[in-house]
Amino acid sequence: MLSDSQHFTELDPDFIAVVDPSGETWTRGRLAALVNRLARAFSAAGLAEGDSIAIVAPNCAEYLAAYLAGVQANLYVVPVNWHLSESELEFVLSDARARVVIAHERLGSERLRMLAEAASAADLLVCIGDAPGYMPLTELTEPHSSRPLRRSGSGRVMPYTSATTGRPKAVKLPLSNASTALHRKIEWHRSLGIEIESDNVHLCTSMLYHSAPLEGCVTALHMGHRVVLVHIWQPELLLRLISEHRVTTSFMVPSMFVRLLKLPESVRAKYSTRSLRFVAHGGAPCPIDVKRRMLEWWGPIIWESYGAAEGQGTIVSPGEWMKYPGTVGRPIPGAAVKIVGDDGTELPPNRVGTIYLKPHTGDRFEYIGDPDRTRRAYLGDYITVGDVGYVNEEGYLFICDRREDLILSSGMNIYPAEIEAALVQHPLVADCAVVGVKHELLGKVPKAFVQVEPGVETGPHLTADILRFLGSRLSAMKLPKRIEYVQTVPRAPTGKLYRRSLQAADTAADTSDAK
Repeated sequence: MLSDSQHFTELDPDFIAVVDPSGETWTRGRLAALVNRLARAFSAAGLAEGDSIAIVAPNCAEYLAAYLAGVQANLYVVPVNWHLSESELEFVLSDARARVVIAHERLGSERLRMLAEAASAADLLVCIGDAPGYMPLTELTEPHSSRPLRRSGSGRVMPYTSATTGRPKAVKLPLSNASTALHRKIEWHRSLGIEIESDNVHLCTSMLYHSAPLEGCVTALHMGHRVVLVHIWQPELLLRLISEHRVTTSFMVPSMFVRLLKLPESVRAKYSTRSLRFVAHGGAPCPIDVKRRMLEWWGPIIWESYGAAEGQGTIVSPGEWMKYPGTVGRPIPGAAVKIVGDDGTELPPNRVGTIYLKPHTGDRFEYIGDPDRTRRAYLGDYITVGDVGYVNEEGYLFICDRREDLILSSGMNIYPAEIEAALVQHPLVADCAVVGVKHELLGKVPKAFVQVEPGVETGPHLTADILRFLGSRLSAMKLPKRIEYVQTVPRAPTGKLYRRSLQAADTAADTSDAK
């Protein structure tokens, strides 16, 4: 279902394109009709090329239709996390200058009321379903033809960063390169063995308000694949959907692997995963032991990618990863990677420095309203999002951590990701995060926030056990000096940690006892 043609719809309009979280199925013809009507409605409402629309909704087929309609109408589409506070929503919608805001009745009356107040500057509020103060989506689209809007179809997603270091910033990519970027993404997927149609079924395991899952679904639709959406991520539900829909492709994050591996063997044995052909993961570091166990379970179909909303950079096959455990691979065709020191010069192999990527799509982005931050992100045609790492002699990239998360303790570099990779393997730890906290003598030391498995009793006995566990895997300087037990580790559905919220909430306790 290409944005500038009806190729797959004309080929087989009755083919099931999307399976909604409710189980409702949408054919290509039905989805295309809604896309076309919406694109025409946007045009009739006076939206011009380069204007923005925002989608604030849970996963549903209408979400994908709204995105594709925005692309067809040459608009920027802003996916918005509906969990944001009113002030955060107001900032994003205002900053993006969203002229149309599309919500869903499932958000509930209170959230919809708050969203309406935050979106007071928008021209039009639309609801998937029915809600006071919103125009129903059906009413907006009913007057318009289901024929495609004859525009170039060069709209794009405009994602906002996760705001781990301050207010979120929009990553704005040029509309002029949209068609080229999409073509290169499709060709890249084909080079990895993912073919057009070929009975492919893509499972979206995360929320569409994050750009990676959203663009994964859109690319799958452009390739003629069926897309299966989830409303919430649960490990057994994921296995059931893979087995039930004979899923072939998906994108996941390491925390999902951890949860899957902790399922009882009796539960894992109930479902078949033999249909899987290609599973990519990224978004956060994956512990080496976790990756090995997943490969043993699902076979050599798990690939790892590295990049960001600003640009994609590397990928590694299962075989290459087994040869170089821990690597995130080499540059994808058209991309390039280099490691740069503090003086701005490129470093030789095995030297840790700032990672710079040359995006394979040829895009040059900008952070809206922040030319200084945009300038700092670039080094010629290369960009950085602040990660540090190194390449080996064969050109394989290894991630150490984000520079802003680095803990400098008594002159030594400590990478929280390394501690987290060991800590999450403790059988009673469900999730964790490590941050640096002030220390009178050492400058900073590691502090761990630990989310335990349901029903586990916390206290000094568990803290001692965790430290013994870590002591057999890490040097003494890397052991957390404090452990705080939390109900939930704040994490985006993409796996990215919200470390800033943990650091802000930290009370800098004077003792080393766990709470």
